[in-house]
Amino acid sequence: MSVVLWGVIPYLVLAVFVGGLIWRYRYDQFGWTTRSSQLYESKLLRVASPLFHFGILVVVIGHVVGLLIPESWTDSIGVSEDAYHAMALSLGAIAGFATLVGVALLIYRRRKTGPVFMATTKNDKTMYVVLLAAIVTGLATTVISVLDTNVTDYRHTVSPWFRSLFVLQPDVDAMSAASTSFQVHALVGLALFAIWPFTRLVHAFTAPLHYLFRPYIVYRSRDDVPAARAPRPGWDPVGTPDRDR
Repeated sequence: MSVVLWGVIPYLVLAVFVGGLIWRYRYDQFGWTTRSSQLYESKLLRVASPLFHFGILVVVIGHVVGLLIPESWTDSIGVSEDAYHAMALSLGAIAGFATLVGVALLIYRRRKTGPVFMATTKNDKTMYVVLLAAIVTGLATTVISVLDTNVTDYRHTVSPWFRSLFVLQPDVDAMSAASTSFQVHALVGLALFAIWPFTRLVHAFTAPLHYLFRPYIVYRSRDDVPAARAPRPGWDPVGTPDRDR
């Protein structure tokens, strides 16, 4: 079972993830969108969307640093293990909580706003369930790591396993030795990546980076418009000469 969970399923998920993105790009480019519902409701969206997106950005960066950078690298630059964990736990807790609040508000908005709820598909509901599960289990691992001193350090279990996947030599034993909370979070994360290409989350790969390089758009202030402007000539049915004559 350990070989299946930590040595086979990750590569199956990767195949579905990459293949799904290719299929979606080739056959469903018009569906490659967030299907924005801002037109129906914007007040709550102004709060929920930044909370979720900025929170998830910090969470992703934290996962990249925690999983890809070995302990020996941080030790070599003078970052002690206690300082590393204190920073990771504090930033992770804040970012995770912001992400949880953001996605909770998005779900609440989608459920309570009639037109938005009617535009919600079964695919969207599945995505929200898995995404919420990934966030909750991630926060749970943070809380458990603080409260339970017997939890195995993820830098000695999850991180080596994750890096070993890239060299096609999965360290199944390392992941098998990880705490149950980390294993559950990893499985939920794999499920999220498996459904990613088939949900609205696919828009993460089409960030509008070209906005950074496009020319400025110049707008004219309303204050520059003269107070009084002569009316433009228009069509007046009364007294209009007969063009046929």
